[in-house]
Amino acid sequence: MARQKITFKNDQGIELAGLLETPADSGSIRSYALFAHCFTCGKDIAAASRIARALTKFGIAVFRFDFTGLGNSDGDFGNTNFSSNVDDLLAAYRMLEQDFSAPQLLIGHSLGGAAILSAADRMPEIKALSTIGSPATADHVQHLFHCSMDELVEKGKAEVNIGLRKFTIKKQLIDDLQQHTGTDHIARLRRPLMVFHSPIDTVVPVAEAAKIFTAAKHPKSYVSLDNADHLLSNARDAEFVAQTLASWADRYISELPTMDTATTTNITASAKAQGPIEAIKNLKSGEVLVTEKDKKFLRGLYTSDHQVLSDEPTSYGGTNLGATPYDLLLMALGSCTSMTIRMYANHKKIALDEIKIHLNHERIHVDDCSDCDGLSGKIERITREIELKGDLTEAQRKRLIEIADRCPVHLSLENDLVVRTHEVPWKSV
Repeated sequence: MARQKITFKNDQGIELAGLLETPADSGSIRSYALFAHCFTCGKDIAAASRIARALTKFGIAVFRFDFTGLGNSDGDFGNTNFSSNVDDLLAAYRMLEQDFSAPQLLIGHSLGGAAILSAADRMPEIKALSTIGSPATADHVQHLFHCSMDELVEKGKAEVNIGLRKFTIKKQLIDDLQQHTGTDHIARLRRPLMVFHSPIDTVVPVAEAAKIFTAAKHPKSYVSLDNADHLLSNARDAEFVAQTLASWADRYISELPTMDTATTTNITASAKAQGPIEAIKNLKSGEVLVTEKDKKFLRGLYTSDHQVLSDEPTSYGGTNLGATPYDLLLMALGSCTSMTIRMYANHKKIALDEIKIHLNHERIHVDDCSDCDGLSGKIERITREIELKGDLTEAQRKRLIEIADRCPVHLSLENDLVVRTHEVPWKSV
């Protein structure tokens, strides 16, 4: 097993500390998982550490981090709440998606389980979820502050004992928890869910697991942890969770493309070194940044608001983690064409229900091109096939195809396009 310390920032600019644990052979990573720890705990709690280590044996890389104000993360715990924990989770998801690979497995322990259930609908690449000793809703933890409720209402804050530690909490935490009382979001998950819970859990009663399981739709599974305590302090319980979870998730997660160790190491090092998050803040509208993700073909493509990957297939020496440059070119032309047709149809109130566009790029000899008069030798040709669904007249269909040729990207490609290249001083961000 290999370990890598990682820091990243949440949406408030607070630096959070995390740890990525991967199989000893980094080229054997099958998928990534994101782990959310329990309330007031931290990424280094025994249960999280043991489960993460055990999962790496099954080829699953696990990222766990300290929520704001806990462990090695910056910020004031007193200013946090359940909603801010969910936001931290989303920031961790985006970091993994950008610098490594989007996690496919979400794991949450105790209140961390409630957090992943709330955050999952904003994590499109998540394929499966698992809760461990988790409440169905975040408001369950209010019982921890019952003795301090009068002081919270009167003074707005209070010092409470949770476990063997003291924390200062503010009334805003209670107010936020009371906004998370329903289970409708669990019913909307529509993703495989594994619920682990001990029948003798004295912190979060097993009835909470029943609420989660009842609210969730199939496929769903429940595993009893028998004599385990809430924190899974017995190493054998954590190992059991990891083994069962890995076996169950295997049918849902997708394999990452096979990469050799050097390639994976380069991706990790480059992602850490480039620091694109700072660089993209300075991008202007219409400006794009391209960075290296490895020393072969993998590249990070950024605008001020979005990021994607570009790569080459493994048959060409790449890692196939992104679309090829020509794929991206066709995507640009296709998306612009579709937008142009849609805008025209909407403006003219044409009953166009749906648009599909297929594009292909090829290099051919001019003799094989029936509409390439005046050209000689070999040429490059893009074939664009457009499917229009709707109750359209022949005249409308003909007009929409004519409009397709007015797509701005199309016009740029066919005009006398000039590309100027020059070197500029290296910027540190």
